[in-house]
Amino acid sequence: SKPTQTKEEALNQEPQGHHPLSVFRYGEVLGKKLEDQGFDKTYIILGQFLILRKDDDLIIDWLEDTRGSNSKQALLCYSCLKEWCNAFLSK
Repeated sequence: SKPTQTKEEALNQEPQGHHPLSVFRYGEVLGKKLEDQGFDKTYIILGQFLILRKDDDLIIDWLEDTRGSNSKQALLCYSCLKEWCNAFLSK
């Protein structure tokens, strides 16, 4: 039988579009906080990821320091966006 695909794996096989933040497995509280700050879709987080030049330290610090993510959430978000960019954007 075929293994179950994670939300992140499924996201990385298609254009960003208007996916909700739940693909990053943020908890309800953090997801709501990000939405309240205007980061309610994955493409908006992707935009910030690109503005910060796909730099892991900058992205993770931004998510932790200004958006309230814990280190696990920040790393998961960074990894997902990096994989998507590697798959869909030219290097």
